[in-house]
Amino acid sequence: MQINESPKYKRVLIKLSGEVLMGEDQYGINQSVLERIASEISELNQSGVEVAIVIGGGNILRGKGLADLGMERVTADQMGMLATVINALAIQDSLERTGMYARVMSAIKINEVCEDYIRRRAVRHLEKGRIVVLAAGTGNPFFTTDSAASLRAVEIDADILIKATKVDGVYSADPMEDSSAKLYKRLSYDDVLGKKLSVMDATAVVLCRDNGMPLRVVNMMKHGAFLDAALGKEVGTIVTV
Repeated sequence: MQINESPKYKRVLIKLSGEVLMGEDQYGINQSVLERIASEISELNQSGVEVAIVIGGGNILRGKGLADLGMERVTADQMGMLATVINALAIQDSLERTGMYARVMSAIKINEVCEDYIRRRAVRHLEKGRIVVLAAGTGNPFFTTDSAASLRAVEIDADILIKATKVDGVYSADPMEDSSAKLYKRLSYDDVLGKKLSVMDATAVVLCRDNGMPLRVVNMMKHGAFLDAALGKEVGTIVTV
């Protein structure tokens, strides 16, 4: 595919929620959604952008949800980490079927199915044009995959963190429930924290703020959203200092 514009950002990290993989299903992985995501990411990679992905596991299970039902929190979160590995392997497979090279790297040791996350190795994969899918969050309980995305973006020296959602950006309220919700085109990190906007959890936002990591929230349901964000187009909502 021919890209007429040069990307503004050389290296990006995309945060995907596990729920996105469900599509219209109630749970699990919707194959058509998975293939569409792989196609979008392949398009981005072919434009010359180095791509890392952090994936959640909410389509399979959520650790906090299990903890709320009475399970010991550390165990519940460890189960959630394993769910993200399942999703990461599915993304890797779908990417490779589009002709891309992809590597899954896990924050917990699971060497029979993927590599350990080692920052220098992850960066080397990116430099070689491979798509890196980062699984198991931070490897620690009590931290969300949003926090993992912010942490990994900073660690691998990404130029921008792209948060994929099902809506057009950050709103003043849930646009699915409040038709008067206002779409913000530009916010500061302190705006997000002060207004308690549902972008990412506070730990993730503070990590971005303290390390000067720009965050763009886009509607991944729109074709080309990832590429537009990498090109520097005004899509979705940008969160900066």
